[in-house]
Amino acid sequence: MYWLSLFVAGIFEIVWAVGLKLTDGFSKILPSVVTVAGIVASFFFLSIALKKLPLSIAYAIWTGIGTAGTVLFGIFYFHEPTDLAHIICVGLILCGIIGLRILS
Repeated sequence: MYWLSLFVAGIFEIVWAVGLKLTDGFSKILPSVVTVAGIVASFFFLSIALKKLPLSIAYAIWTGIGTAGTVLFGIFYFHEPTDLAHIICVGLILCGIIGLRILS
């Protein structure tokens, strides 16, 4: 359950990061509401995960999920430029997340 909470927290981190881009400086209501709700949900689920998981591992995985997911969302949804180096770096982040999970 705690690992699932951590995963959900990471997904909500992606939601609020992408939502933040769509708020246009918090001038658009719906994306702003989604962003704030994503922040609250992300921290809520992270707090549940931190009841049993080590802070260092949970925080690294949470930010890793958010980082990798946001990068991938930026590439596929916002058509942000990418190259082989970007893809390799995101792959390394994902390897780190998997490695931390396996070692925990």
